[in-house]
Amino acid sequence: MSDDNWYDEAAGPLVRPYTITSGRTPSEHSTLDLSTQVMTLQTDSAPRGLGPEHLTITQLCRRPLSIAEIAVYVKLPLGVVRVLCGDLIDRGLVITRAPSQRPAQAPDHETLQAVLDGLIKL
Repeated sequence: MSDDNWYDEAAGPLVRPYTITSGRTPSEHSTLDLSTQVMTLQTDSAPRGLGPEHLTITQLCRRPLSIAEIAVYVKLPLGVVRVLCGDLIDRGLVITRAPSQRPAQAPDHETLQAVLDGLIKL
């Protein structure tokens, strides 16, 4: 069955998300947020026993992609992608890198004042 049979532009996915995940939810891998980067590990042989969605993710993630990007490419809800990526993590087929937890540094007063002065001049 080709990938075109899994998605209909007008109707959306023809397979319900809970079918793809066997009713599982992403609670086990709750650290996977929208910006978590996923990358496929090199393996000597093709992974066995994976669904078409799993295989698509492993092919897409040959370069790092965020969970949100994967969801867009595979046209599946974020929760489903998190479950599928969790499966791949459990099998040792992908690695993840959490986004930086360092809070963004606020600009100093002089920078803010320069921006304000520039806006006033407009």
